[in-house]
Amino acid sequence: MAIAKKVQEVEVILPKLNLEEIEVPIVGDTPLIVHAWSQKAIKEMLDKQMKRANPGRESKNPEEDFQQSLYKLEGGGYGFPSVGFKCAAVTACTSLAGMTKVAARQAFRVVGEMAKVKTVYNGTEMRVDMVRIEGSKPEMREDMVRVGMGTADIRYRGQFFPWKAKLHVIFNANVMSRAQIVNLFNTAGFAVGVGEWRQEKDGQYGTFHVESKNGKEK
Repeated sequence: MAIAKKVQEVEVILPKLNLEEIEVPIVGDTPLIVHAWSQKAIKEMLDKQMKRANPGRESKNPEEDFQQSLYKLEGGGYGFPSVGFKCAAVTACTSLAGMTKVAARQAFRVVGEMAKVKTVYNGTEMRVDMVRIEGSKPEMREDMVRVGMGTADIRYRGQFFPWKAKLHVIFNANVMSRAQIVNLFNTAGFAVGVGEWRQEKDGQYGTFHVESKNGKEK
């Protein structure tokens, strides 16, 4: 007969995380080009993966493509995925001494507004985190692009300019200081950018700077 062993309870004391919050106001220096995945494109991809019959490509609708390229917020207004700003800041670590991408990923997050997006599969809603874009209404862009094996195509997407945003950042003060956070985003705005054809991707769009009270960088 097995004898049950007495389990000794050990008190575990978790060190308190030194979390702080900061609002980083940014101002766009070049147009922000957005390109959300359209419901039509996602459905075509899903149908192909589910081996459904392909009815053929629908005719291009520039206005519909433009509208579906936008990230729309509940109650009005437009946004951009908050993770895009975090990724830009993490990438910018390569331009700064003493900070690695791994450390930066774990040190902070950008918190925006929760927006509802309907799925193509069954129409249920999922939530995505967005940073509100302010400053102008979206304009339609018409751009020639290369896709696939170099095939030319015309893309109709939304563009904001002028634009600005407020980044709500939660960070671990044991890893990064407020000054480092602000400097990281300011560097990201110049060296990386956000959106389509951004600086990081050999483009010249989506760049920004951190705005201070006197209108210049902090």
